Amino acid sequence: MSNGSTFPPRRRFGGTLVVVLAALLAACAAGWLIWRSTSGHGGDRPPKALPAASPGSPSPGGTPGEGGTGGSGQDGSGRPAPDASDGKGDRPGTGPGGRPGTRLQGKTVLLDPGHNIRNRDHTREIARQVDVGNGRKECDTTGTSTDDGYAEADFTLDVARRARTLLRAEGAKVVFTQDGDRPYGPCVDERARAGNAAKADAAVSVHADGAGAGNRGFHVILPARVTAGAADTSAIVGPSRRLGEHLAGRFVAATGSAPANYLGGGTGLVVRSDLGGLNLSGIPKVFLECGNMRDAKDAAQLTDPQWREKAARGIAEGITGFLTE
Repeated sequence: MSNGSTFPPRRRFGGTLVVVLAALLAACAAGWLIWRSTSGHGGDRPPKALPAASPGSPSPGGTPGEGGTGGSGQDGSGRPAPDASDGKGDRPGTGPGGRPGTRLQGKTVLLDPGHNIRNRDHTREIARQVDVGNGRKECDTTGTSTDDGYAEADFTLDVARRARTLLRAEGAKVVFTQDGDRPYGPCVDERARAGNAAKADAAVSVHADGAGAGNRGFHVILPARVTAGAADTSAIVGPSRRLGEHLAGRFVAATGSAPANYLGGGTGLVVRSDLGGLNLSGIPKVFLECGNMRDAKDAAQLTDPQWREKAARGIAEGITGFLTE
């Protein structure tokens, strides 16, 4: 042998030991990050993902009325997804692993599916003027629709029902302003009173906009400070903005949609003082315009049941983030 020895050279363990220690440290760090993101630590973190649901004001160019201007069912039939409440009232669902959720235990959420598919048959009733504090507005409007006739009222009811399933799974009590069970309406002032009467901890009015083609994206409408007549939003302006910020952030994450490119300056947040549903609210409340039904690209999303499930998840996670911050 060249070294004059019949013994094999001695093994060196230093490099291997470094690699093993590095791997262990990386594993520990990853575990710590997972624990941090799923525990109550870590500051203003996004909420944990919610379990999947079971199947089941005018902007520029928009129509007048409260918010923007609804959805085929799970099977794409053109009807809202069936109510998953099973007729036994508003009882909590189950969280991950089939266990009852508890993050929203004791919380009440008001969901307001915008418009009503039967409003079109009651034009005289919904045209009646109601007091919104700083003025008078129509009781309600028919809402908008996609170019192929998919109604905003169908969309809003479908998405709200999906969000209800997710929120109940976390232990929340969910109150609706209407569940496809009214001949028309309710009027915008009644929608606000419903949240107040329920003493809800948060309220979201679900809509889709009717702006011109080329205007894309979602936006969240926040209440302005209004003190006139029966309206006094002084106490809810701040918490409503926080609710809107949570909602906008989680909606982006859940759906991949961008904030509106035609208002809000790219923030996805717009402040308005002309909506009775906000002016008369005594609880934190926002409107969500999920997209623009008059734009072909947005309409393709709004008519897709899988996208509507993502929208519902964004709503549920945004509300959850606000209520657990």
